[in-house]
Amino acid sequence: MQDYSEYKELHALISLLDDPDNHIYEKIQEKIYTYGVDAIPVLESAWENAFDNVIQERIEVILHKLQFDSLYAGLKDWANKGHQDLLKGFLLITRHQYPDLDEDKIRRQLQHIKQDIWLEINNDLTSLEKVKVINNILFDIHKFSGNKSNISAPQNSHINTVLETKKGNPLSLGMIYIIIAHKLDLPVYGVNLPQHFILAYLNEIMEGSEQIVNEKDILFYINPFNKGAIFTRREIDQYIRQLKVKPEKSYYYPCNNRTILQRLISNLLYSYESLGYADKVRELKILGKILK
Repeated sequence: MQDYSEYKELHALISLLDDPDNHIYEKIQEKIYTYGVDAIPVLESAWENAFDNVIQERIEVILHKLQFDSLYAGLKDWANKGHQDLLKGFLLITRHQYPDLDEDKIRRQLQHIKQDIWLEINNDLTSLEKVKVINNILFDIHKFSGNKSNISAPQNSHINTVLETKKGNPLSLGMIYIIIAHKLDLPVYGVNLPQHFILAYLNEIMEGSEQIVNEKDILFYINPFNKGAIFTRREIDQYIRQLKVKPEKSYYYPCNNRTILQRLISNLLYSYESLGYADKVRELKILGKILK
């Protein structure tokens, strides 16, 4: 563990943040930024012990930039390394709203759900029977459900609040379903429907980040927003006709994790634009460009 008491210069810089000269303040800011994420715990401690509102406000500005820069770098690294870990991507986007997110707690919560399912599932069950076990544990025992009364609220798109409230939108519930299914080595993948997000259960696990399958590889579909209801390609045909949109291959076949995170950011953009949070919208657009 770093001994942050050694950062004498950093402590000295923070003590000068109340300087009324904006030019000097900007110089101090830039110098603090050179410490990167190592400065965050020192700044947090200084904020807690500061009695000057100006210093606290300026620390908040610096902290936010350091946290956002760290998030940007983390998402870029995730994208460049093949975006295989969906949970990692979900955690990264959640950190935009919750920079102090307890990732270990999230992993423990997911592991607990996975363990409950693992105790009830075995290789003798059919694919349909396995999904029924997952649905029972996830939706009946753990009480997850779709937030139909407030579907566009941003909390529906953050993994920590979905796990706490047991409420989510089609995408966040689908992402949790996928993450748990993969922990159980089950071939469940996301399908990026317009205005909806569903899951496809395949006949085997796919390798690599690009989801290329044939129609015969898809056994059935799952609707995580409706307690894991099972349906077929015919229902997707009907849904697309109702929307009066041109059928696309992507409406029937699995998408990769990069596409899922693009959809997650789009959902959050819609939520925050509706609420008038211009700063969050601006930052989410910056993050979204990484995944283009």
